[in-house]
Amino acid sequence: MVAESFLPQINGVTNTVLRMLEHLRDTGNEAIVLAPQDAGRTPRQYAGFPVIPVASIGLPGYQDVRVSAVSRGTIEREFTDFRPDVVHLAAPFAIGFKAALAAASLHIPTVAIYQTEIATYAGRYGVPQIESLLWHRLRQAHELATLNFAPSTYARDQLLAQGIPRVGIWARGVDSQRFHPDRRDEALRREWAPGGERIIGYMGRLASEKRVEDLAAVADIPGTKLVVVGDGPQRRSLERLLPEAIFTGRRTGDDLPRHLASFDLFVHTGDMETFCQAIQEAQASGLPVVAPRRGGPIDLVDPSHTGWLYQPGRLDHLRDYTVDLVGDDAKRAAFGREARARVEHRTWPALCAELVEHYHEAIRIGVRIPRLTSATH
Repeated sequence: MVAESFLPQINGVTNTVLRMLEHLRDTGNEAIVLAPQDAGRTPRQYAGFPVIPVASIGLPGYQDVRVSAVSRGTIEREFTDFRPDVVHLAAPFAIGFKAALAAASLHIPTVAIYQTEIATYAGRYGVPQIESLLWHRLRQAHELATLNFAPSTYARDQLLAQGIPRVGIWARGVDSQRFHPDRRDEALRREWAPGGERIIGYMGRLASEKRVEDLAAVADIPGTKLVVVGDGPQRRSLERLLPEAIFTGRRTGDDLPRHLASFDLFVHTGDMETFCQAIQEAQASGLPVVAPRRGGPIDLVDPSHTGWLYQPGRLDHLRDYTVDLVGDDAKRAAFGREARARVEHRTWPALCAELVEHYHEAIRIGVRIPRLTSATH
């Protein structure tokens, strides 16, 4: 398992790797993890498997995002010692690209999982001129893989449009027992909304690519209270922008599903989501969802049945759909029940078993080695 992100950072990449490691342990497999070193905080094992931290640096202004500085030779030595049957590349870009090169040179099959719109992030972070360079690196990594998987139809089509071959869809599971409507906490709701207001909630990183500032469009809806769960580099600026909102900070363990189930409605503003696990967890908690009509939410939200999708940038539509649901208790409850029904059987064990079958498929296919040019190296 070669991951661009790992503990202590919690995000979609980390979460998927953790669930796969637990499944591999429970099904009698062996694994090691190569992940960026994070100032000595990276654990040395998970689920009984060794974690090998490799050199990395933090991105300027966002130290939580680590970019690996490890050499290809170091990765080749780790692979040679462990002798894996297959290499899982989680969101390959920096360490993942070098691992893809190392695996190809050692004739080890690879399965690459596309999880982050890192190239598109460039425009959001003020450097759109490097987007084409980032896509070039992503193509290099994925072209080396035996098999590639995207988490949604939108993300799959995105990779195909970039000329990336051998792309299938592998979605994500959800713990529908942990995230459950029964986790709703009336005392917490009274603390947030002592006047009985309907609670509009957001959960996720407070970072530029999530467009959390768009919540300003729904922050002043009469009879509602906005609650923001999460942390990130934009928290202080968002607290100034949304002075009446409640910012809970990051929540983990049992506290996270308790907070989520205590919302009345989940609003997600990010329009660069390859999947959006937060939406699926909100749905498992029995919440209707309002989200942008782009990326992963297109597969997750069924308009008129489990929530609403708005055109990215049309904040008037975001507001209208939110008003529609907070103002209609019966519709909101019906959408929430249907949302729960759609996801409660998408368990992590089932999705992880599906990915293991893809591992076996990659092993059967063998290694596809493109001509490794000096530019690729």
